[in-house]
Formats: sequence, structure tokens, C-alpha cells
Amino acid sequence: MRRALLMLSVLVTAWTVVPVIHAYAQQGDDQSDTDKKKKKEEWDLKQAPLPQQKNAGPCPYVKVLYDAGRYEEFKDNQEASQSVAYTGEIQNLAADCQYKGLEPIHNKIAITFALGRGPQGLRAQKTFRYWIAVTHRNRSVLAKEYFNLPVSFPAGQDRVGLVDTINDIVIPRADKSVSGENFEILVGFDVTPEMADFNRLGKRFRINAGGPQVAEAQTGRQ
Repeated sequence: MRRALLMLSVLVTAWTVVPVIHAYAQQGDDQSDTDKKKKKEEWDLKQAPLPQQKNAGPCPYVKVLYDAGRYEEFKDNQEASQSVAYTGEIQNLAADCQYKGLEPIHNKIAITFALGRGPQGLRAQKTFRYWIAVTHRNRSVLAKEYFNLPVSFPAGQDRVGLVDTINDIVIPRADKSVSGENFEILVGFDVTPEMADFNRLGKRFRINAGGPQVAEAQTGRQ
């Protein structure tokens, strides 16, 4: 399924931006090179299949927002295994970028989802919703866009794997001194406050497959 590009409508610099949405990025000082390396390893990023070229600088940081990394829907808000309706988890991100000279930063992201249907999931079709936000690193959100992820659970199956690819997230640059490391790209499910609290406390219910694993489906968005 193709979607409109996620693009920033403002020019940004490495030093000043105008906040447009409440910030999701955590406040903090600049990290050391060791911290950056460790953080990148924790995100488990892989290279997306983009043509290789020498960039003018590093790519933006890409990660899943912890409070929105999982989706847990319960019947009547009862947190019990028999009350689970639908579940979702963002399992992996693969990202790459391209830019040089005065060009904007073009980013591509492939998001791997594991989606489940529990005892209270009465319908075989479910549309999950997630978002991608571009932030000025550790400061404010510059742009945020929501995406629908329709899923069908085949008969006898309660788990589906999907890879959703966003082909071009464009970040304008005020001048060539602005590098990708000034930005973060965050990904998360559209969750309720109750779901965010559930995730924050580290709780989880995973649905066991009722049959053979469903072959991973591929979708593409641009």
C-alpha cells in the first residue's frame, strides 16, 4: 500500500527549532561515542536495501519508543490472558539514509511487526495503527504521521508477521553543516494511556500460535 511521504514542512538547523508537537524524545546531554555505539546495538538496526553512496554525515538515530512499542488490547480492560483481544509488537527496525551537499536527508525504514489475536479477538480482521515521528534529537517533535496496518488472521492462525516499509522520510536541512545526527526518527503504536502504562511497567501477554507460523507478508509504503 502506498502512502504520502512523511516530510517536514519547516527548515531546521543544528541549534534552533520551533516545537510543533509535544516532545517524545528524552531530555539529556550529548552522549559519548561509546554510548552512541551501545545505543545503536540495542536498537538492532540493519541496513535497508538502498543504493550506497557517501553521505555528507551520519544518519538520524532510529528507534522504537518504549511506551508504544507493544499493543495490548483487553476486553473490558481486564488484564488477564483470557481477556486478550489483539496484541502487537514492533520487533525490529532496518533503516538507511542518503544526503549530500545541500540536499535534504532521505530516510528509508522497514518495520517488522508481530501481531496476535487472542481469545477475545472476535474478528479475523483487525486494523492496527502506528506512527512515525521526526524529532530534533532530545528536544522537540518536528513532524508526526499515523499509518493504518490492516491485518487478516487466516483460519486456525492467531499470529501474523508483517514488514511495513516507508520509502522516503524527508528531513530538510538549513545548510550543509546540519547532519543527520541532530535528529531522531521514533516509531510506535497508537496506544491508549492504559496501554502506555502497561508497557512502561514491563507487562506483556504473548499469544501462542495455534498452528504453523504464517509466512511473513511484505507491504510497501511511499
